[in-house]
Amino acid sequence: MSLLPELRYPTVTELTSSARALAALRPGLCTLRRVGLSRAGRPLHLLSVGRARRAVLVVAGAHANEPTGGPTLLALAERVLSERELRDGTSWHFLLCADPDGASLHVTPAPRSLLEYHRGFFRPAGPEQPEWSPAVLPADRLPPETRALTGVIDELRPYLQVTLHGTDLGGSWVQLTRDIPGLAEPFAKSAAQSHIPVETGASDAAGWPASGPGVHVMPEPGAGMAYPSMPDDARHSTWYHAHRHGGLTAVVEVPMWASDLVDDPAPHPDPAAEIRRLAGRLLRDAGQVERVLAEASPRLEGVDGPLLRAARWALELVPGLAADWTHMPPADTTMAYVGSVDAFGRRLPLRAAAMLWRVLRERDDRAAPRLEHLVEVWSEAFAERFRARWVPLEHQVEHQSRTVVAAALHAREGAPREP
Repeated sequence: MSLLPELRYPTVTELTSSARALAALRPGLCTLRRVGLSRAGRPLHLLSVGRARRAVLVVAGAHANEPTGGPTLLALAERVLSERELRDGTSWHFLLCADPDGASLHVTPAPRSLLEYHRGFFRPAGPEQPEWSPAVLPADRLPPETRALTGVIDELRPYLQVTLHGTDLGGSWVQLTRDIPGLAEPFAKSAAQSHIPVETGASDAAGWPASGPGVHVMPEPGAGMAYPSMPDDARHSTWYHAHRHGGLTAVVEVPMWASDLVDDPAPHPDPAAEIRRLAGRLLRDAGQVERVLAEASPRLEGVDGPLLRAARWALELVPGLAADWTHMPPADTTMAYVGSVDAFGRRLPLRAAAMLWRVLRERDDRAAPRLEHLVEVWSEAFAERFRARWVPLEHQVEHQSRTVVAAALHAREGAPREP
């Protein structure tokens, strides 16, 4: 019986309560312990099932705006407890939320539209994201959430780390730090069963080799990146920390709203020209937000909260990204890839506008209505352009759970067994 009977996006407090109840029900198999504190003093909890040396680590909540990982994590823990074969020589460990501070700021417990989603939107600036901070900060400046996560990896030495991510609108895909042979087939089957499109040309994995549709393998260190202006490199993130112990990381992405435009493998008639057009739109949209920020800046003197830092950071990415799109050859020439770039180009200014609007609204600033209008118009245009359809949460969770289990079973074939 599920400990979260009403399937919805739980808060970190609810996740912790459910994990504590699970540990109390099966004390011989489960433990719940604190493994660190956030910058604001919130606890980071790890739920463990089994004590075998060979381990799987599942991480939820690395990005505050990607809430599906929480209910997926609980569903996985319950499945591991009920299916003995999953525990055969393997322990499972679940980090309930890697960024509880961020989770407290993203306020969309049950969004019904992209507009409602963006009204409560928060995604931290890159240096404040637990998984990404090692890619942009020196080791002595890493946030405590990052140090807690890498400490858990060093303690458990997992053969597989899975981090549960999501996208607002699009399809599902997997990013691997090293290939997992055999994963592509069960991943595609699961997506089809849940009526979720496979994002075959994800811009997040632009130029990466694929071991199957939607299953992308990160290039080796030293390989060129499709977007050289981007400050963060996945190969310096915590995803690669598992490699120190012979493990690998799988990033499982699932959409809240699906679009069939992101799984079209047909060639685009003129991808370079279209991506240049999208670069121009990105600059124009970001410029509208920047003008509001410039006009309001004198009234924001002394304000330096996470929402404002994140909005500014998103805007700072735009010029370099637009230049990459304008001057670099397309990393992919399919309709799916161009659609993914289109979505990426809509997200950055929309997210910056949403977070800056929250800052100005809280201060009752006269510029807030201008941003509110942009958030409304851009959210509606995003949904209309991609013919967005809501993916029932139970389908998001089931697909993500099935993919995690498939990754664990296929990856452990090459993992050493406990002596």
